Amino acid sequence: MKREIIATFSSKNSSRYGIRSISLPARSHPSTARIEEELNKLRSWEASSASKVKTICSGLSGLVVLYKCIEDLLKLPLTQQALAQHQNEKWVDELLDCPVKFLDVLGNTRDAILLLKGSVGELQSAVRRRKVGDLGIETHVSAYFSLRRNVRKVCTKSLVILKQMDASSDASPPLDLKNHVSAVVRVLREASLITSSIFQSLLLFLSSQLLKSKPSKWAFVSRLAQKGVLVCNNQQEGVNELEKVDFALNALVTNDSGKVVEADKIESAKRRLQGLVVGIEGIDNGLECLFRHLINIRVSFLNIISP
Repeated sequence: MKREIIATFSSKNSSRYGIRSISLPARSHPSTARIEEELNKLRSWEASSASKVKTICSGLSGLVVLYKCIEDLLKLPLTQQALAQHQNEKWVDELLDCPVKFLDVLGNTRDAILLLKGSVGELQSAVRRRKVGDLGIETHVSAYFSLRRNVRKVCTKSLVILKQMDASSDASPPLDLKNHVSAVVRVLREASLITSSIFQSLLLFLSSQLLKSKPSKWAFVSRLAQKGVLVCNNQQEGVNELEKVDFALNALVTNDSGKVVEADKIESAKRRLQGLVVGIEGIDNGLECLFRHLINIRVSFLNIISP
């Protein structure tokens, strides 16, 4: 089925998206201890001072490690026997559905990233061919902004799906379960909440507001001011990699400078575009690894409840 086009966790994210945190028991089953350790690492991922792309890549890498641990947990005979005894319970269906929904969001996101990467590649080629005084790049810039608008629309749809998942998630497992089953349910639900938070951060990055100068240069400056962006000596603070590219492209198509300044604009656009390409590749690699682990977990669940 053809997918639609679209494009790491803390208490800060929890309050922003209304995500509920699960308090894990003080004394955990040995088989879930490693998972809880990885969960704790992910809760503090956003405290990093790295750029937005690097922070998201870090979160995705953490999720890959987390889901590898979950795979190992689901392979344990103790876990398989415990879950098999409750295969008709509602909460089992909930755990089974989560990987599927995440796979749908992840697939759409990868589609968007590949399209974005292709558009950025075309822009890079156009900028490399750009000569001072040449106005032929506007068509490529316009196509790029058009794609960004499409990405924003589909990202919004995916964000709605994730928030609905968060709202429908039951924060506490059934109290009558045995200790190991309870611990497994707890860590799996916590993993889902953290996965949703990281995905939401990625989607918000991909759906960043377009910083497009037309129709008014002063309107563009006003939008930067409203966003809290400080622009000084060709440096932008308070913006992510997508927005830096927007800024560089707007500067490139503004013909109000001399040849020396225009040459500087071309070089700046090259640097911004290359930085975005590196970031996109890092995100795509992280999503590819995570995709494989989510598939494996889905298969493991199916094997447990449908022997």
